[in-house]
Amino acid sequence: MHNTLKLTVSHAPFWHNGSSISSKSRNILLVSLLAVVPGCYQYGMAAVGVVTLSIASAIIWELAINFISRRPISVGDGNAAVIGMIFAMMLPATTPWWAVVTGTFFAVVIGKEIFGGIGANPFNPVALAMTIVMLSWGDLFDFNAALVNYSFDFKGVYPLVMSKSFGASAVESFGMIDLLMGKQIGGLGATFGIGLIIAGVYLMLRGFIRWEISVSFIAGIFITAFFFNLMKPELYASPGFHLLTGYTLIAAFFLAPEDATSPVNFIPMLIYGFLGGLLTVMVRNIGVHVDGVLYAVLMINLVHPLVDKIRPKAIGKGV
Repeated sequence: MHNTLKLTVSHAPFWHNGSSISSKSRNILLVSLLAVVPGCYQYGMAAVGVVTLSIASAIIWELAINFISRRPISVGDGNAAVIGMIFAMMLPATTPWWAVVTGTFFAVVIGKEIFGGIGANPFNPVALAMTIVMLSWGDLFDFNAALVNYSFDFKGVYPLVMSKSFGASAVESFGMIDLLMGKQIGGLGATFGIGLIIAGVYLMLRGFIRWEISVSFIAGIFITAFFFNLMKPELYASPGFHLLTGYTLIAAFFLAPEDATSPVNFIPMLIYGFLGGLLTVMVRNIGVHVDGVLYAVLMINLVHPLVDKIRPKAIGKGV
């Protein structure tokens, strides 16, 4: 009788470097505290409540959908906690509990789980959820009104609103050092620039995010804002202002480089990141919205499969 050798071939990847999703999640949660802790110190226990509720509700939503869909319990990988943390970083400290819980539902269930779970989502879950919440209950994200009862030792006005309404001259009082040190109002984890930069550099050095995307996103912001400012310096703010205000640094280090929604090839990553930065400044300067980060991230998420098909021709290869 003829014997045949049967080989079992699994799908890619065929090589593993020993890292894990849970390890990545732990590191992201850890370094995000560099921006969240100063925010909680600035806004008090209200901010602590928003962060804890956001993380807890995100985990509960994922656990619930695991039971309903009869999938293996996946909360142990920490991805839901990361989603909850990043979502909280972008919220005002005064966000009501129902908006936090609704937002994490949009992020975990609508943004990730209905597509099959981690790695299958076409859009960044946090960016999608934030966009839905902001479009539905925009008054909650009027930082000037939301934080009116807080007492600050700095100019308590949302910088991007000042820039949008009154031009570059109105934001000259916002010094770059002050913005880096978090002396501005905004999302509870989005204002402390130094903390976000340190967190981003750490994640890039450890390989948890791709430096090509983060650096090109920042370059897109800087170059686009530079040319706008060069054309009309009295109307359009400086590149440094755009880099250190709004959700720019969160997008550069936490939203745009998300694995499932970003390219994997070198040139496409540079194009993807730069396009996100360009769209952000375009929306801020000539669009109707104050901060264009979320729309820019969703747009580049949408086109990333096409961008990732760009392949430079090898040198010496024939036509």
